[in-house]
Amino acid sequence: MIVIDYKDSRPIYEQVVDKFRLLILTGALGANDKMPSVRTLAMELSINPNTIQRAYMELERQGYIYTVKGRGNFVSDTNTLKGEYKKEIFNKLDEICDTAAKAGIGAKEITDHISEYMKGEESKRS
Repeated sequence: MIVIDYKDSRPIYEQVVDKFRLLILTGALGANDKMPSVRTLAMELSINPNTIQRAYMELERQGYIYTVKGRGNFVSDTNTLKGEYKKEIFNKLDEICDTAAKAGIGAKEITDHISEYMKGEESKRS
């Protein structure tokens, strides 16, 4: 389900947050699905339970999961989250386009690159 990349410069809890965000947004984890327990996931990934707890706290802060006392953590309704995540992605894309424009890269070159990249991603899924 989740694989930690020890070459990634980001903290482990951030990697866990990002992996769960993608699992939730892609529908691999649906609304009201129970999340793995902190202890179980920590053992599975061979990391400290405090790291998982921190990741879960961040996911809850961002609205991706909610806690039911004594029962565990569950996935929130993702309809509004998908829109917010899409907005976040487009903001990052705007920043990249701004940087590219300042570097003299034209709109056609950017769109051609994005089209080629997306074709490659689609072929990986097939």
